[in-house]
Amino acid sequence: MEKSCTLLIHFDKGSPALANEIKEAMEGNDVPAKIDAMKKAIMLLLNGETLPQLFITIVRYVLPSEDHTVQKLLLLYLEIIDKTDARGRVLPEMILICQNLRNNLQHPNEYIRGVTLRFLCRLSEAEILEPLIPSVLTNLEHRHPFIRRHALLAICAIYRLPQGEQLLPDAPELVEKALSSEQDLSARRNAFLMLATCAQDRAVSYLLTHTDQVPMWGDLLQMAALDLIRKVCRSNRAEKGKYIKIIISLLNSPSTAVIYESAGILVSLSSAPTAIRAAANTYCQLLLSQSDNNVKLIVLDRLNELKSSHRDIMVEVIMDVLRALSSPNLDIRCKTLDIALELITPRNIDEVVLTLKKEVVKTQSGELEKNGEYRQMLVQAIHTCAIKFPEVASTVVHLLMDFLGDTNVASAIDVVLFVREIIETNPKLRVSIITRLLDTFYQIRSARVCSCALWIIGEYCLSLSEVESGIAMIKQCLGDLPFYTTTEEGEVTDASKQPQQVNSSVTVSSRRPMILADGTYATQSAASETAFSAPTIVPGSVASTGNLRSLILSGDFFLGAVVACTLTKLVLRLEEVQPSKAEANKVCTSALLIMVSMLQLGQSSFLPHPIDNDSYDRIVLCIRLLCNTGDEVRKIWLQSCRQSFAKMLAEKQFRETEEIKAKAQISHAQPDDLIDFYHLKSRKGMSQLELEDEVQDDLKRATGEFMKDGDDANKLNRILQLTGFSDPVYAEAYVTVHHYDIVLDVTVINRTKETLQNLCLELATMGDLKLVDRPQNYTLAPESSKQIRANIKVSSTETGVIFGNIVYETSNVLERTVVVLNDIHIDIMDYISPSTCADVAFRNMWAEFEWENKVAVNTVIQDEKEFLNHIIKSTNMKCLTPLSALDGECGFLAANLYAKSVFGEDALVNVSVEKQADGKLSGYIRIRSKTQGIALSLGDKITLKQKGGS
Repeated sequence: MEKSCTLLIHFDKGSPALANEIKEAMEGNDVPAKIDAMKKAIMLLLNGETLPQLFITIVRYVLPSEDHTVQKLLLLYLEIIDKTDARGRVLPEMILICQNLRNNLQHPNEYIRGVTLRFLCRLSEAEILEPLIPSVLTNLEHRHPFIRRHALLAICAIYRLPQGEQLLPDAPELVEKALSSEQDLSARRNAFLMLATCAQDRAVSYLLTHTDQVPMWGDLLQMAALDLIRKVCRSNRAEKGKYIKIIISLLNSPSTAVIYESAGILVSLSSAPTAIRAAANTYCQLLLSQSDNNVKLIVLDRLNELKSSHRDIMVEVIMDVLRALSSPNLDIRCKTLDIALELITPRNIDEVVLTLKKEVVKTQSGELEKNGEYRQMLVQAIHTCAIKFPEVASTVVHLLMDFLGDTNVASAIDVVLFVREIIETNPKLRVSIITRLLDTFYQIRSARVCSCALWIIGEYCLSLSEVESGIAMIKQCLGDLPFYTTTEEGEVTDASKQPQQVNSSVTVSSRRPMILADGTYATQSAASETAFSAPTIVPGSVASTGNLRSLILSGDFFLGAVVACTLTKLVLRLEEVQPSKAEANKVCTSALLIMVSMLQLGQSSFLPHPIDNDSYDRIVLCIRLLCNTGDEVRKIWLQSCRQSFAKMLAEKQFRETEEIKAKAQISHAQPDDLIDFYHLKSRKGMSQLELEDEVQDDLKRATGEFMKDGDDANKLNRILQLTGFSDPVYAEAYVTVHHYDIVLDVTVINRTKETLQNLCLELATMGDLKLVDRPQNYTLAPESSKQIRANIKVSSTETGVIFGNIVYETSNVLERTVVVLNDIHIDIMDYISPSTCADVAFRNMWAEFEWENKVAVNTVIQDEKEFLNHIIKSTNMKCLTPLSALDGECGFLAANLYAKSVFGEDALVNVSVEKQADGKLSGYIRIRSKTQGIALSLGDKITLKQKGGS
């Protein structure tokens, strides 16, 4: 059986010392050798050795030593040896120690007295402590604070023992007397802690008597006072009014630890606006004054909690919160923006956007390597602001358009998506956005951004001048036609005046007159091979001026197809707005020439990869359309695309509104709940803050906020039967899952007529679970029950198993009886919650995550949408695919699901199902995550639940 231990020292097992060597060193007169021997003896004892013959040697040769280090090691040795026999009685040889301890407590040296008093704090044997108590009490009066400090700790430890009240019946009075006269801060703290632990009424009385002096106390004593207030108010909330004044006075303490604790306690005790405002201001002050990033993150977490319960007050401090953006740490910036975005109102939106604009401008300096990522965060934040408050879009859209050519592609994509949404939702800004986009298009370096920008140009260029400018800009970015030429020697070369870089070696022919040996001229074809290494042009980025030309020459024919579609839309619109038919036909011809040139390029040997079929078909469709246009087709190209986009935005807005409504509709109070009419009570002797706090409490009670967690039906579902009804010991467990730990409340019932001795609940775990407590032995009377609590730490999101048994002895049987318990399976669903992420982020994670679990669909459900809903419900995930994309009956369904674990891990699921001819569903569910645990556990869960039908 393991024993409790108050000392922990690292031990190197490489060369264990021998007991004989230790004994010889102790018997000698060499003090350093004695110290080394004592250290070795302590190490061996801590690692399970008994060394019984050493005790007498230590009493004879080590006890008389005057060396302070030897005396300190002697006390450590006495701390870890067994002082009782098997029956729990004190060993007779311990009497030898008592006299030495009494001498130490009266020693002229303060250090010896102090460490001995410290040692007494760890003694639990009343027989050894009893003769020492007069000496301990005399040390309360000692002139040196070091000794008084430890004497108070020793009194507290002795008084807390089971026989403490008999050993020191007047301890609280003595400590209270010492506290009133004590000047040393640490000694006062120890005295106050003793009263708070052992005589709470006296500590409360002292605190309330000295309310005005609390702000002048030292930080140690203030922390002890705050701890007492928390304990008192937890057991009796009606008393809290007296203490709120003390807590508010401590918010001005010079100690940051005291300020933080005070703000935390204030929020937990009071809902009064004055108190919450004071706490919020304190957190903002800490956020700006502390340089440690971990402290900033913790404070931001507290502000986030305040935001969810007291949003109206947090709105007032939004600008103080935003000042945390000055930190270079990305995590802090991300959390700050998340908090601020949920606090924007029509009143503060202009200030917030102005701050964000300033931050965007700062990111242009390029001093920090993560400026691109930070800019992306800011763009997304401004995007959110502009969606909630469209009137601010005009102030930011032109600034952000400067970043369309950003080297950070993700940031540039965010900008172009923002511009696309704003141009649709703010018709007044259309002309200025189009003009700016046409001016800055040549700067764009990414194929994806180019594609989106071209779509905007094709859809929103409406007037004659805009359409003509759009076509001219595309022509300029494509450069001269054709895209390549074939010389007489059969060499393929780029036909533009400036050689374009492509990701293959291109032979460029140069023809110039050469002077031969006989002095005559001759035309020679010199093949100068310009080798461009593959990385010079990464698909999706470009370094030259004609951005469209360079990207298409690097083999991006999807972009080529987008160019063709944009030109088609612009030509169709030109035909509507251009009065001269001849001009329109001229432009149409040049557009057709560009498209044909792209097709020729795609089918030539100039590029290592030919054009893909989709892009080829799309460009051919555009050519056919321009050659033969009907009214129906014109309507589809010029109106339907934009209408679909408007519909998509409206659906997105509707979804967000529905989510907000759903959150607001959760009812906390039952119709027949009792309401306490506070206003009919007496208000005598109550401060304004206390009145405010009482009113807020009544409001909370009326809305049922105090009763959020009382879901009794749900609690019953968490009770697990561990043994059978016919077993001599019946056990059941109530499992409570917190974020990072699991608490098992096990009820054990003795079903027999005998007393069960040394009953022990032994548990073991599988997976990333770790037992915290060591099992203890209990004695169980006939037909009585016992509540045993076990704590288990969780370190990652995966399905874990807890298994174990109950072991006990009976008086008439010598052997131990074992009852094996049912396994407790810890469900992954307790750790993951539905969450949202952008499509781009989902795709990036899908590409990055290495663990994939592929589960084949095997279900009796015959409807695709019903099956998807069943999977969403079973896995506790959120469907990222919008409902509009799942509409219609086509016999096929693909959807993305996403969830986040409490440990910050991402879980991605893709459901792809198809309806077979016989009506059954087939397909696969793919799960991807960064860790193996989530992928396997979610796969097992889906396999178990997907059948449905039950």
